[in-house]
Amino acid sequence: MKDKPIPVLFGEVLFDCFDDGSRVLGGAPFNVSWHLQAFGCEPLLISRVGDDPMGRQIRDTMAHWGMTTAGLQKDSAHRTGEVQISLLNGQPTFEILADRAYDHIRGDALPPMNPSLIYQGTLGLRQPDSLATLEQILDRHQAPVFLDVNLRPPWWSREQVESQLDHARWVKINDDELDTLLEGPRELEEKANILMETHSLSLVIVTQGSKGAFSLENSEQVTKIRPIEETPVVDTVGAGDAFAAVCILGLLRGWPQSRTMERAQQFASLLVGQRGATLSDAGRYQRLMERWEFEGQKI
Repeated sequence: MKDKPIPVLFGEVLFDCFDDGSRVLGGAPFNVSWHLQAFGCEPLLISRVGDDPMGRQIRDTMAHWGMTTAGLQKDSAHRTGEVQISLLNGQPTFEILADRAYDHIRGDALPPMNPSLIYQGTLGLRQPDSLATLEQILDRHQAPVFLDVNLRPPWWSREQVESQLDHARWVKINDDELDTLLEGPRELEEKANILMETHSLSLVIVTQGSKGAFSLENSEQVTKIRPIEETPVVDTVGAGDAFAAVCILGLLRGWPQSRTMERAQQFASLLVGQRGATLSDAGRYQRLMERWEFEGQKI
């Protein structure tokens, strides 16, 4: 693991607990790691779980999926993360429970790593322990950073998000979050351009729910994508994580940005048609990869 460059993902792993009593694994870094594993990228997830039944279930589930658990720390003092989710017309509202194991990721328990890129969100940095550990990783490894902005009140501050933007190369953000960070009447593309120039970013990806998404490269090249057809929505939990995973896959594989955006939208549309943020059938990932590889051969 030390010698081979692999994507490293840092932050929360938790259970999404729905109002009907069902419970599924979640957390943006976990979801993205799950997808990247199924797409053949062998990611390393750096997180922390409680020494409790939920933590053991996470470890067992990762191992069953073929994911390494080398970066999954065990905490005897804090419980595994949980989010209470309520759905209204398919749209989720979140109650993220405080002071959980992923808030206390320790720098002295990190495995050897050689990151090809480092993925991070913003929720997993809400406490000083995990923030300090991420800063330690970034100081030791000069890999480029993919920042997935997740503004979950009250667990974020403008100052911290601005700081994270400053050390990122690539950023994914949704339209509401972009409007929150850059208030005012400007168009979204103009705001994305301001974000890019202010923080010296190479790529800004803006997701817009049912309207699709667009990306901005080098302050001038805009790529837009819309859903091809009306997609039945069961819930949108994890749709952004699915989109981010394929964007990272495109960066690792060197896909053209237009093709990456098309495939990311395709995969996100697949996810919103089911409950939960991941697919449990590895064959569905494999069939997508085979289709995408076939498309690449036709270029």
